Amino acid sequence: MVAEHIAELLQLQEQYATPFLYEASVCGSIPIIRNLEEYYDNDLLKSICGIVNGSTNYILTKMIDEQMPYPKALERAQFLGFAETDPSLDVLGIDAVNKLTILLAHAYGVVTHPQRLLHIGIDRLNPFDSKHAEEKDFVIKLVAQAIKLTNGKIAAFVLPHYIDKSSQLYAVKDEFNGVVIQSSLADKQFLYGKGAGRYPTASAVLSDISALRYAYRYEYHKLNTHAEITDDFYLRIYCSFERITQIELKDFEWVEEFHSQEARQYLIGVIQFKKLIASNWVNKKTISIIVCPDGVIEEIDTRKVKKLSHLLAGSHFVEKTSETLSNLPKELSGI
Repeated sequence: MVAEHIAELLQLQEQYATPFLYEASVCGSIPIIRNLEEYYDNDLLKSICGIVNGSTNYILTKMIDEQMPYPKALERAQFLGFAETDPSLDVLGIDAVNKLTILLAHAYGVVTHPQRLLHIGIDRLNPFDSKHAEEKDFVIKLVAQAIKLTNGKIAAFVLPHYIDKSSQLYAVKDEFNGVVIQSSLADKQFLYGKGAGRYPTASAVLSDISALRYAYRYEYHKLNTHAEITDDFYLRIYCSFERITQIELKDFEWVEEFHSQEARQYLIGVIQFKKLIASNWVNKKTISIIVCPDGVIEEIDTRKVKKLSHLLAGSHFVEKTSETLSNLPKELSGI
């Protein structure tokens, strides 16, 4: 309700001069909203990157750590009360994008609607993807992400991510939530805790009630910055499918890897975000899309220069990549 009607709620608060607090709506007991309102109010916020849905994190933990099939992991989450009988809001990424919508208002002053943000859940992930994560020493997390680009605009989306050990999110397991906030002065700070459940939620609600006793209210200072959402950036993504003809290779700026097995194929490549959104394959249930570590790219020319320098150096990594690329099917010859 808060995410879908945040614009109207802002108007009502101003019209009736009455505070409306909703800390429990995002990450349960983690005081993320108040931190964004107060602590980061005078700091230049670079990014927010977080696991904001405990149900999907529990399912993914079981899939990666115990090699549990998705249906069984979902059933276990439902049995323990971490997922609803109808888990659609969680597994489709709807709950996570609702929470991202709320965070955008407090972090950057962006008032938008959840339907305007790309979100893909975990229901399309394949055991093949989990195996690839294990081979690379990654874990898979459903991540809500907002990044302020150098042009001042905001890149925001909810997608499955491959997370490596350098990230604080790597160790966030089961029903727990974790949010990494990066700012110009404080650099990275990590908030961690239970994001759901009656006691964590009650903790946040009681905190809001207590705050109302001394007339605390959200100030929304950043609404005056006039920041806006953009789709003009690039993502480095892992994409798996049954056949490569299920996607449009021309949508990619370049392809770095392609592997084919009897049951499934995958590629890793760079794609412009606006092309990903507009593609006719982004919503196909048979296709997995996972963002690679450090997957947001603002300027692809810089990456191409780096790629060329690696080629000239003749590194072992490029030799392996070149060998892989040499085995690409004919459909990739134009990339």
